[in-house]
Amino acid sequence: MNVLLHTCCSNCAIYPYEILKNKGFQVILFWYNLNIHPYSEYKSRMDSLKKLQNLWNLEVLFEGDYGDFYKFLRLVSGHEKERCEICYRLRLERTAQKAKEMSFSNFTTTLLVSPYQKFDKILHIGKQLGNKYGVNFIDEDFREGFKKAMKTAQELQLYRQKYCGCIYSEAERYINKIEYE
Repeated sequence: MNVLLHTCCSNCAIYPYEILKNKGFQVILFWYNLNIHPYSEYKSRMDSLKKLQNLWNLEVLFEGDYGDFYKFLRLVSGHEKERCEICYRLRLERTAQKAKEMSFSNFTTTLLVSPYQKFDKILHIGKQLGNKYGVNFIDEDFREGFKKAMKTAQELQLYRQKYCGCIYSEAERYINKIEYE
């Protein structure tokens, strides 16, 4: 059994990777994150995943580059209230496509570990895309392991981000209330 695990960052990969590995899956992590902004943040998260890859001898596929964030911005501009769903769909669709290309039976995402993400939206989109591409979406609730993963990340001295990743979430971190038209 194999699974392609969309990976938003090293910290969020820790618990889902352990759970899936313990269930007998061959796990390959997949970095595809066109939402992350600015470049320094993108690089810090990618470098942190590479550090975890080396520490744990993980197989990781890296796809895309920083310039891909223009696609994200074009799709989200004017749809800021729906930006998370757009972002989930972009990243999960590419993961489902990649899983199918690699003849993987399953895919999932580390987004399912974070209590800050829209869990039900991720499940809905993942299942939709699984059906579309003929790849099983593993809809496991990894949130119970979030604190454990953050503790492990701290012990491993991995970079720990302070916002979800996009320019909008960065702004919301520093501005109390933002009104989108």
